[in-house]
Amino acid sequence: MITYETRRESLETIDKAKRCMQILMVLGDKEMTAKEIAVELYKKGLIPTSERNFVSPRLTEMSIDGRVEPIGKKKCSYTGKSVSMYRRREV
Repeated sequence: MITYETRRESLETIDKAKRCMQILMVLGDKEMTAKEIAVELYKKGLIPTSERNFVSPRLTEMSIDGRVEPIGKKKCSYTGKSVSMYRRREV
């Protein structure tokens, strides 16, 4: 199916390890939402737009492997929706 092919091709172009390191760098010792992280990465010229989907999949992966943890919810200042807050975990 074409959509599966394009999704796979897109995934192959992403350097996941590099993006994870960028996210951890931006997080530092702060607590941030996926959108806030994306905005910071965009400001640094590391991603082409401030769309949260540039970081959200990596946050999920890093939550599973224990590098970051969701610590609560807050109202997003960009969307007005309730969203997860993340922080780094010391591994």
